[in-house]
Amino acid sequence: MMRRARAPRGIWMDVQYIRGMSALVSDPLIAPGTAAEARLAEALAGLNDAQRAAVEHGLAADDGAGAPPLLVIAGAGSGKTSTLAHRVAHLIARGADPQRILLITFSRRAAQEMSRRAGQVAARVLGLRADALPHLPWAGTFHGIGARLLREYAPQIGLDPQFTIHDRGDAEDLMGWVRSRLGLAAREGQKRFPLKSTCLSIYSRTVNTCMPLAEVLRQHFPWCAEWHDELERLFGAYVEAKAQQNVLDYDDLLLAWAEMMGESALAAHVGARFDHVLVDEYQDTNRLQARILLRLKPDGRGVTAVGDDAQSIYSFRGATVRNILDFPGQFAQAARVVTLAHNYRSTQPILDAANAVMAHAGEGHAKRLWTERPSLGAPQLVLVADEAAQAAWVADRVLACRENGLRLKQQAVLFRTSSHSATLELELARRNIPFVKYGGLKFLEASHVKDLLALLRFVQNPRARLAGFRVVQLIPGIGPATAAKLMDAMALAAEPDAALQAFAPPAAARDEWQRLAAAWTALRSGAAGWPAEMAVAQDWYLPHLERLFDDATVRRGDIEQLAQLAAGYASRERFVTELTLDPPEATSDRPGPPLLDEDFLILSTIHSAKGQEWNAVYLLNAVDGCMPADVVQGAHELEEERRLLYVAMTRARDHLHLVMPQRFHVTQQTPRGDRHLYAARTRFIPETDLGRYERLTWPPPPPQPAFVPPPPAVIDLRSRLRAAWRT
Repeated sequence: MMRRARAPRGIWMDVQYIRGMSALVSDPLIAPGTAAEARLAEALAGLNDAQRAAVEHGLAADDGAGAPPLLVIAGAGSGKTSTLAHRVAHLIARGADPQRILLITFSRRAAQEMSRRAGQVAARVLGLRADALPHLPWAGTFHGIGARLLREYAPQIGLDPQFTIHDRGDAEDLMGWVRSRLGLAAREGQKRFPLKSTCLSIYSRTVNTCMPLAEVLRQHFPWCAEWHDELERLFGAYVEAKAQQNVLDYDDLLLAWAEMMGESALAAHVGARFDHVLVDEYQDTNRLQARILLRLKPDGRGVTAVGDDAQSIYSFRGATVRNILDFPGQFAQAARVVTLAHNYRSTQPILDAANAVMAHAGEGHAKRLWTERPSLGAPQLVLVADEAAQAAWVADRVLACRENGLRLKQQAVLFRTSSHSATLELELARRNIPFVKYGGLKFLEASHVKDLLALLRFVQNPRARLAGFRVVQLIPGIGPATAAKLMDAMALAAEPDAALQAFAPPAAARDEWQRLAAAWTALRSGAAGWPAEMAVAQDWYLPHLERLFDDATVRRGDIEQLAQLAAGYASRERFVTELTLDPPEATSDRPGPPLLDEDFLILSTIHSAKGQEWNAVYLLNAVDGCMPADVVQGAHELEEERRLLYVAMTRARDHLHLVMPQRFHVTQQTPRGDRHLYAARTRFIPETDLGRYERLTWPPPPPQPAFVPPPPAVIDLRSRLRAAWRT
């Protein structure tokens, strides 16, 4: 029988969930021959054999809580999301408690989409109404789930549950502050010390890869190796500063969770809360995340991991392909491996070319992607003279496809690094072809958004030094020195609230200080409740917005968006935490020219294109030195470059073009200089695989002129040349 669940707390306690749970508890299992059994069969009918094997793993007769671990190797375009959603729905339909299912994805939006789709399938099978979908209260990212558990278990692990979370920018600022306090900032006569951003990158990679600092410096930051002892001292002081200010950064959410799970009693308690643990995009996990999963379920029972080793391309974030390669033997019992190779995206010639690229890989889970989609031709290898010719050919081809009915949005140009598209961007602008290049300023990087969030963080955690330092300096007449005095007083005081109220600001700042103190008191008291407190924060900040920014009207839209977002959260703490972990993408801070066209070409790095698909894909610079990059060191980095090419190729549905400039001009020369280097075709497409491509040279050689018979010889040139040297 299914366990009767406790009512979920906070934002999870809603009518839809209670209705869905009551329906499940009243009929926890689907009996053979019932209408529910027929609906389940209908729901699974659209799956292929491999997908169905993954969905039904360990669910022959019960809720599958004791099923051995499952690894689903989901090839590109193989219906991974649908398979995972159907597995979750099948678990619920067979009696699994949704509150005891832990679903971990790599974005909160992905978790919400997965939960929605699984709920729809489960509701259809169980005959529930559309407004009574089962919910998954424990669906989220590693960082989001970690933050929730750390707050719940804070008393047992020595944390203050009111901790605040630093985003990347705040973490860099704190690292810079500690760096300066230790006297490591550049001074006259001293050697250059790594910048705060580099220091944070070193710290983050050390934490996420679980490698010694010396090894991280040797492999990834050799120019910083001489600073090993100073960096070790800096990182120790950085950790101490976070503890004093009661803050955690992104890396701490994983590190603290892993450390908590290192205590056997706590690990057993947390693990017992979940019958099923499902992890999406497992190829993108780092060693810390794999350690958490292993400690959560040491025997592997109820664990499902989904991913594709051939799409592991995020080692620069600390991810390691070893996690998915070694998964089958990580637990007390061997994992079952199910491979999804039926591709629903690309044509067979494109898949054949992509399969051939990965066939030369050193190791990996064996698979050969196949499809039933009709082919529109083989992928093209396009040889052009140089980057200017590459840009011209891509622009010509894009416009030709558009004339043939393929919208610009259905076409994408991919490249290894952002700088590779510079020449193409100029060509597109010259031809008035609208395009969007992925990247740019993120929502939380906008200064006005950071201001308002800093106020909420400061109120939530009065010892958050960076947040308070930022907020106090918004007041005219208060500078860094005065702000530092206040933060020092609050850090030393037993009651930080009293220290703030007793603080004597400069005379010029007295009136605005009283406004801040009043807003602080109102927010700290919580009398207004959430999200009404957001209005208090807005009322205090908007006059500063008008004073600080010439485009305040535009920026006000982001503040209003924040207020709308706030209404979807149960508390100030949840709002600040979730927005930090999963911020919106767009912002009004320093926007570029408005895009008035309804159609536009997509430009994207390969890393940003993962998970996307387009009808036509153009890959720039498919040559050695660009693909793989010329900075690659070691076999493991070279294999990741191979996987990058595979990911780029498998984004294409119908048309794939790999463009190979022959000549690259040297950048450091006079403007009209013609010094250049020649490039060879990428080593990932050897001579033996060229038969899988249509080979094209552009522009084609000019036609031979018509034959004109020469006149009879009229001079003896050799004699004349000899005569010139006769005396």
